Amino acid sequence: MASPTSLLKRLLLGRPFRSDRLQHTLLPKRIALPVFASDALSSVAYAPDEILLTLSIAGASAYVFSPWIALAVVVVMLTVVASYRQNVHAYPSGGGDYEVATVNLGPKFGIGVASALLVDYVLTVAVSVSSGVANLGSVVPFVATHKVMIAVVAVVLLTAVNLRGLRESGTAFAIPTYGFVIVIGGMLVTGLVRVFVLGDELRAPSADLVIQAEHSVTGFALVFLLLRTFSSGAAALTGVEAISNGVPAFKAPKSRNAATTLLLLGTIAVSLLVGIIALARLTHLQFVEDPALQIVSGPDGYVQKTVTTQLGEAVFGSGSILLYVVAGMTALILFLAANTAFNGFPVLGSILAQDRFLPRQFHTRGDRLAFSNGILFLAAFAIVLIVGFQAEVTRLIQLYIVGVFVSFTVSQAGMIRHWNRHLKTERDPEARRRMHRSRAINAFGMGLTGTVLVIVLITKFLLGAWIAIAAMAVIYLVMLAIRRHYDRIAEELTPPDQGRAVLPARNHAIVLVSKLHQPTLRAIAYARATRPDTLTAVTVNVDEKDTRDLQEEWERRELPVPLTVVDSPYREITRPILDFVANTRRESPRDVVTVFIPEYVVGHWWENFLHNQSALRLKTRLLFEPGVMVTSVPWQLASTANKDLDRLDATLSRGPARGPRVVPRSTLPPSVPLAVPVPPGESAPTGGDRG
Repeated sequence: MASPTSLLKRLLLGRPFRSDRLQHTLLPKRIALPVFASDALSSVAYAPDEILLTLSIAGASAYVFSPWIALAVVVVMLTVVASYRQNVHAYPSGGGDYEVATVNLGPKFGIGVASALLVDYVLTVAVSVSSGVANLGSVVPFVATHKVMIAVVAVVLLTAVNLRGLRESGTAFAIPTYGFVIVIGGMLVTGLVRVFVLGDELRAPSADLVIQAEHSVTGFALVFLLLRTFSSGAAALTGVEAISNGVPAFKAPKSRNAATTLLLLGTIAVSLLVGIIALARLTHLQFVEDPALQIVSGPDGYVQKTVTTQLGEAVFGSGSILLYVVAGMTALILFLAANTAFNGFPVLGSILAQDRFLPRQFHTRGDRLAFSNGILFLAAFAIVLIVGFQAEVTRLIQLYIVGVFVSFTVSQAGMIRHWNRHLKTERDPEARRRMHRSRAINAFGMGLTGTVLVIVLITKFLLGAWIAIAAMAVIYLVMLAIRRHYDRIAEELTPPDQGRAVLPARNHAIVLVSKLHQPTLRAIAYARATRPDTLTAVTVNVDEKDTRDLQEEWERRELPVPLTVVDSPYREITRPILDFVANTRRESPRDVVTVFIPEYVVGHWWENFLHNQSALRLKTRLLFEPGVMVTSVPWQLASTANKDLDRLDATLSRGPARGPRVVPRSTLPPSVPLAVPVPPGESAPTGGDRG
C-alpha cells in the first residue's frame, strides 16, 4: 500500500509524466493565448478602476481627462507589443528580458531585470486575485466580508491546478478567458448600440451621486495627479512580457506563434480598455478613492461597486442574470490571470537556477513536468502579500508595475545593442533594412517605457513603490551571493590538472552498537568484509546494567571484533561518539574513518517516528567531520514484507515494472560484451561464452 502522503499527492496532482511526454505539453496559439495573456487581458478590469478613482481626488470634473489617460496607456501598450515582437524573434529560447539583458548588457543587468520580474510576478498573483475577490464581492456580500480567506483559497487552488502540468492548466483556463472577452465585449457592444443606434440614455448606478474633491487640485498639482493617474492605468501593461518568457512552451514554429499571440493580446486588451472607459463616460459612471469621505449625498448603506459591475448594471439592468454573468466572468478571469505568473515565474526561476543565480531545485521539473518548486515558492509569497495587505487592491497596486517597467526599459536597451552588434557583420541589404526597422522600434520603446518608469517612481514611491524597490534590491543581492557560493564550491571541487588523488593511508572501521541483535551482527559482518586496517565496535555507556549485559553477551558469543565502551556521565550519545571518531583519526591526517550504522527499514511511515532517530542525528553530525565516511547497514523489518515493490515501480512509471534496457548487438562495437540473463538453477556463462 502506498503511504497516505503519496496517495494525497496522486489525488491532487495525478499520475506522474515520463520525461518524453514533455513535447505533449506544448501549447498551440488558441491555448497559449489564455495561458500567457490572461494577466494582460484581465488588467482591463482593474486599470479603469484605478484611472477613475485617482482622478476622483480632484472631483467629478476631472473625469473628463479619463479618455486621454486611456489613450496614453494604449500608445504605450501598442509600443511595448511591437517591441516585444522583436524580442520574441531574436531570443526564442524563453529567457525573455533576462536573456536579452544578460547577453547584451552583462550579467548584472540580467539579474537586475530578473529580480524585478520575480517581484512583479508575485505582485501579479496578489493583485489579480485580490481584484477578483473585489469584483465578486460587488454582487455577493459574503465574499466582501471574507475577502482575505477567499483570496488565499483561490491561490491554493491555482497552485494545485498548475502543479498538474502546463497543458492541463492551459485547457482549464481557456474557456474562462475567452468567456471573459466575449462577455465584456458583448456588454460594450450592447451598450454602445443602445446609446448610438437606439438612442437610449444609460446611467450607471453611481451617476447621480454627488462627490467632492479630496483636495483642490490646480496647476502643478493637477499635472502631478494626471501623471499619477497614468501610472496607475499603466497597470494594464502587466503581463505583456510573459509571452517572451514562455516561448519554449509554444508549439513550432515557436517564435512566429508567440509573436502572433502577442499581437492578438495587444489588440484585444486595447479594444476592451478603450471600450470600458468610453462607456463609463457615456453612462456618467463615478468611482472614488474613499467613498465614506468623498460621497456627499447617496443612499444609506451605499457600497461602491467596481466599474465593470456598474457598467453591467447600466447596460443589462439591476438584477439581470447577465449582470451576474459579467461580475462572475470578471472575477473568474482575475483569479485566473494569476496563471500568467504561475507560468512565467517558474520558467524564469528555472533559467536563473541553471545559471546558478537561484538554488538548483528551481531547475527541477516535478512529477507532472511542471517546475513545482517555483510554483510553490510563488504561491507562498503571494499569500504573504495578500494577508499582509488584507487583499486591498488599491494598496497593492502602489507596489505594482515598477518591476515590469524596469524590465521593459532594460530589455529594450539590450535589444538596441543586439541590433547594433548584428549590423556590424550583416551585409545583405534586405536583412539590414529589417534590422534598422527593428532597432527603431526598440529605441522608441525604450524611450517611452523609460519615461513611464520615471513617472511611476516619482508618483508612487512614497505610496508603496519603495517596498517593491527594496524587495528587488534584496533579491538582487541574494542572487549574487548564491552565484558566488556556487562558483566558490565549483572551484573547490575541480580536480587538479596534474597528479593523482591522494589515497588514504589507513581505513579505520567503527561499528556503532546499541544492542547485540541481528542488525548489529549484519553491520559487523559487512564491516569485516570491507577489510579495513582496524575494526572496532563502539557502544556508549548511558546505563550501567545494559552495558554490562552487552559485554557479557559479546564475550559469550566470542565475536572476533573488540568492543569499546565510551563513558557518558551525562547520558549523551552523539558527542561521545564524535569525540571517539575524532581521536581515532587524529593520529594521521591521511587516515579515514568509516562508521557503520545499523538501521531499521520500516514498512509504515509512522514507524519512522519510533526508530532510527539516534542514527539520523549521528549521521547528520558525522557528515560535518572531515575524513569520516558514514555507511548505513539496513535491516528490513517484517512490516516491509507488505511492500509490493514491483507494483510501486509500475505505478510510478505508469506501466509495468521493467528490467534493464536491452541494447541491440548491432548498435555496439564487437569488443563490448553483453550481459546474458541467467535462468534459475543455471550457472553464469564463462568468459568464452560471451557474445
